[in-house]
Amino acid sequence: MRAGVEELMELVDLWGYSKEMQELVRGALESEAPPPPHLFRYYGPTDGKGKVYQAEQAFGGMVGSQYALAVNSGTSALMSAMAALGIGPGDEVIVPGYTFFASASIVVASRAIPVIAEIDDSLNLDPEDVERKVTPQTKAIIVVHMKGMPADMDPIMEVARKHGLFVVEDTAQACGATYHGKWCGTIGDVGCYSFDFYKLAQSGEGGFVVTDDEFLHMRASSWHDTAACWRPNRYEKERREGELFCGENYRMSELQGAVALAQIRKLPGYVAALRRAKQAIRDRLDLPEGVALRRQPDPEGDASTALVMFAPSPELAMAIMGAMRERGVAAGGRFDQTVRDWHVYNFWEHILEQKTVTGEGCPFTCPYYKGTLPEYSADMCPRTLDLLGRSIHLGISEQWEDAECERIATAINESAAAVMG
Repeated sequence: MRAGVEELMELVDLWGYSKEMQELVRGALESEAPPPPHLFRYYGPTDGKGKVYQAEQAFGGMVGSQYALAVNSGTSALMSAMAALGIGPGDEVIVPGYTFFASASIVVASRAIPVIAEIDDSLNLDPEDVERKVTPQTKAIIVVHMKGMPADMDPIMEVARKHGLFVVEDTAQACGATYHGKWCGTIGDVGCYSFDFYKLAQSGEGGFVVTDDEFLHMRASSWHDTAACWRPNRYEKERREGELFCGENYRMSELQGAVALAQIRKLPGYVAALRRAKQAIRDRLDLPEGVALRRQPDPEGDASTALVMFAPSPELAMAIMGAMRERGVAAGGRFDQTVRDWHVYNFWEHILEQKTVTGEGCPFTCPYYKGTLPEYSADMCPRTLDLLGRSIHLGISEQWEDAECERIATAINESAAAVMG
């Protein structure tokens, strides 16, 4: 059964149009009878150059990367990056203690050992702790640009070059952020992006893997498509050692590709609006002594999805958040969560307790691993817990006009002054 008007009308309904409008749309659609769309990216009338291909070309060109691979989620992008780099049994991968759990879980899923490192006052990976955590088993560093803010990539890349390590950038929360003029995700060896519904650009689910290395792109492509549809000749012999292996299916559909393509075109304007709103608030802030804004490794590169401040203590942070809410400004923090926050490592029992999908305990019991397992514990990264405990988070809206930004800044100033005395 081929897709036609009925399937398209379900999409129209998903957008929430009224029944009257839907009937008008249906009438217009039924006045023509084009051939049904080919929703699989390969083997269709476009010869593999449909919406997914167009999204890859648009995204790679926008970020300035030679190769871009579309996948079905940000987690799939990270898994494809791990496979491309050959990370597996016997390896260690350094990850920050503040990131969504997927950044760490893909290390275990790749049968490698995650090494959890501290963050700094940018809420991103601390380069000094990364240096301390490097061992002979370390193969890669996963850098996560949290809440729109670029990590301090220069010192991280210096550590990586010194020890011969791969760098994977998890840019799920910072698509559009830059660091010294380069898009986050294009500085390390491989960049990974999420187009999940809650990200800056979204296609419901989806993601991209970018790199300037043709070999890594080839291996990521192999992993994302175990049937090797992407190859010039699907059935030919291996063209280069390392091209063919048993992978998985992370392909993006033409439906996702169509939405992603439109979102890519809109992304620069969206980020510009976020930056304008956040800067309008920052320009009006007059914080009392003891309350500080999150450090910006590159102020011009911040994607500006969130304003983060630090109070001297968790108790004072909670008091300032309460005062902000009384003034009509929503704010959140580490200790006001109603659910466990899987962005913070001390909730990652899967890793702290070395839980695995099968009973033999791989990778934590892997005979190929010759190192000493990290001493996982809920308090293993005290600076991370301290910074997050004292932090106050305010999400930024691209719809805020100047008057709203002034109101919010005034509420922040008054709340901080009232609490700090």
